[in-house]
Amino acid sequence: MDAKTDELRAAHDVLAELYADNLTGELDRMPVERAVLGLFCELTLAADLGPDVGDVGCGTGRLAPYLSAQGLSPHGVDLSPEMVRVARRDHPGFPFSVADLRDLPFADASLAGVVCWYSLIFLAPEDRAPAFGELSRVVKPGGHLVTAFKDGDGTLRRAGRTAGVEFDAYWLPADEMAHHLTTAGFTTLFRATRPAEHGESTPQSYLLARRAG
Repeated sequence: MDAKTDELRAAHDVLAELYADNLTGELDRMPVERAVLGLFCELTLAADLGPDVGDVGCGTGRLAPYLSAQGLSPHGVDLSPEMVRVARRDHPGFPFSVADLRDLPFADASLAGVVCWYSLIFLAPEDRAPAFGELSRVVKPGGHLVTAFKDGDGTLRRAGRTAGVEFDAYWLPADEMAHHLTTAGFTTLFRATRPAEHGESTPQSYLLARRAG
């Protein structure tokens, strides 16, 4: 494992309990996020490719109950072993695995869709093509991908300092994120950006795409 990946993993090991304490129930207070995820769930089920979806960069597993309640069968993966431990503890009815976004533990064309909820913001420029290629590899033709991310200018940021850790993050503009999806074989179906709120320092963007096939 390269040094930057190890730093990211170690930092999120430290953050796992903090995320569990602060983000539990957060989705209930975020109607825009529920609406975007709900659209993903509806389109995924309508595609009739099965219920299996990957929650890539699942963190503490907080999205699994919502995805399941809409009729999907989520399998969470995260780089951080501690995040996965907390996810298994707090959501014991769902599968969670330790995995790297650039090397996903799913067979080719095995998933009806993937959720990347604030998990693509850690990809360095040289890692983006391999990572988006992996997402394309595991999604069935006609399947869907949804992502939420901090919208910015794409410059490198050092994140986590307020929690006593540090790691690299990149807040990409929505056009660049859409370009990476297109290059990897996805067609954008929906995109939206909402203004920063509740102390956020940047707008939040959402993209929903379909895998070509």
